[in-house]
Amino acid sequence: MADAVVGRGSPAAAYADRFAAASAGGAIRLAEIPFLTHLNVRADPAGPAAERIGTALAVPLPVEPGAVTEGRGLTVLWLGPDEWLVVGPDGAARELRERIRDAAAGEHVSVVDVSAQRTTLVVAGERARDVLAHGCALDLHPREFGPGRCAQTLLARTGVVLVTREDGFWVLVRSSFAAYAAEWLLDAAVEYTAAEYRG
Repeated sequence: MADAVVGRGSPAAAYADRFAAASAGGAIRLAEIPFLTHLNVRADPAGPAAERIGTALAVPLPVEPGAVTEGRGLTVLWLGPDEWLVVGPDGAARELRERIRDAAAGEHVSVVDVSAQRTTLVVAGERARDVLAHGCALDLHPREFGPGRCAQTLLARTGVVLVTREDGFWVLVRSSFAAYAAEWLLDAAVEYTAAEYRG
């Protein structure tokens, strides 16, 4: 994905070619989705504002621990009993923030743009779970952690938000740890990558 602004660089941009090379064999696919909007939302889940926010976003705020809801280009992650992360397209932060604040209608709701705090790494392919299992203590079997689930966890001793997708995983990692996470993923993926990359 090309940078939208001249001089704008994503935290893992330097790894694009190595990710592509590691993905050549098809068993594993590594990539970065840069510049996604990330809004941290805090509200009373039992209050009327939470329901109105879901309506305004056209995606309900999940109430089950570790649940994910999706729609209209947005992904909403349950981070805690009164905390969610709204993930959307690049450049959507202002509009989404205004929709959430309007929906709150004076109730106590916190909306913080944390888009610059982290980036999104993709780990997909038939061996994605094997790669992540090298450094993650979660049970990643689909019956325990299938699509529509998320968790705040450690991956190779780095705090991440792990999100299951239909085609793999998102690893939301702090920008300052993106290079470390990228290097770790490349190393963990070596045994599943194309022979020419391993050479």
